[in-house]
This record gives sequence, structure tokens and C-alpha cells, in this order.
Amino acid sequence: MSLIGKILSRDHILVDLDVASKKRVFEQVGLLAENTGNIARSEVFDSLFAREKLGSTGLGQGVAIPHGRARGLKEAMGVFIRLRQAIPFDAPDGKPVRLLFVLLVPEQATDLHLQVLSELAQLFSSRVLREQLEQAADTEALYRLLTEWSTHA
Repeated sequence: MSLIGKILSRDHILVDLDVASKKRVFEQVGLLAENTGNIARSEVFDSLFAREKLGSTGLGQGVAIPHGRARGLKEAMGVFIRLRQAIPFDAPDGKPVRLLFVLLVPEQATDLHLQVLSELAQLFSSRVLREQLEQAADTEALYRLLTEWSTHA
């Protein structure tokens, strides 16, 4: 199983989320983490926002991988979001972002998060996969694409 498959659960996939800014995305991720991972939403929001201030986590091609360390988190957690409308994200190509994979890691994380980021960057470099993620009908289809892609790419 891919590293992504180990940190992403079906209930951490948000389809057609209707938000207009990075801030709103981070608030939604904080709420989800609080409800499912018992992590304070403010901890998640602050962590993601602090990382974003260092430089945009937008990759380009409509994709971003916001990430941060969260106190109290026991193991890495992923959240995939497909937005209803693309939002500005200061990506290198200037394009707005519609596909996001948010990575949260424990405060004392090892280099596992670097391996996950690398796997995500490789995954999202595929135009075919990005198109399939844009068009997937539901959570289950998105989950399969994200966790099984490397086996048939």
C-alpha cells in the first residue's frame, strides 16, 4: 500500500467543498481534524497558516499540498479536498487551485512526512490523474484513485 493509503481515510475526503479562500479551507480541515482526530482546530489552522506564510504550498496545475505539524497528533493524517470552485493560492504558475491534499504530521515527526510529500508531488504530476480527480463521481472513486494510482500508473 502507498504511504498515502496509510494516512488517508475515506472520511477525510471532502468533495466539492464550497469555500472562497485558503483561510476557509484551513478552517474546514481544522474542524475535520477536531471531529475525527481529537486535535484542536486552532492547532491545525495555525500550523497550516504558519507554513503557508513561509511560501505557498501550491504546486501549480491547480494543485496544492498544504502541510504542517500539529501538537497532540499521534500519527500522520491526510485530508483530500476537491473544491467546488478553484481559489487563488499563490501557486508558481499563477493558476487557482481546486485539488488539495492536506498533510498533518505529529510535532516530532520523522522524515516520513518528506516521503509522503514526495509521493504526493509525484502523484499530482500526472495530468491524467489530475483530470480523473476533477471528474470522479464520489468519495469512493477519489479514494481509489489516490490510494491505488501508483499500482497502475
